[in-house]
Amino acid sequence: MADAGQFAKDANILLRVGTSASATVKAAGWFDTIVVDIEGFISCTTRFDWVAYDTATAIDSKVRGILIDTASCLCAIEGIIWDMSGFTSRIEAEDMINVLRDIALRNLSILRDKKTQDFITGA
Repeated sequence: MADAGQFAKDANILLRVGTSASATVKAAGWFDTIVVDIEGFISCTTRFDWVAYDTATAIDSKVRGILIDTASCLCAIEGIIWDMSGFTSRIEAEDMINVLRDIALRNLSILRDKKTQDFITGA
């Protein structure tokens, strides 16, 4: 895996898919593709290009965590949906998806706030 994401790296995503995720998901190189899509989704949802801003001016490590967490959770959801066979039941996999979704939705609502964007960018 090449760690193609600006924020979420493979290790962040694998941490969130959990120990029960299938070996196929854990070994899949497509996280490198999906993370770029997810980071674009975050930028569109929040109406702020976090990737471009971070490339031009590095986001402080103290507040970068919310972007890492959001992207990692959304990528992990995609991985779990792709192959649920590692989980003991579909309910267990769905519970993981629900928890990850709740974290991502909370973070997206925080990131959408223009005051948060100003705080993170130092405006």
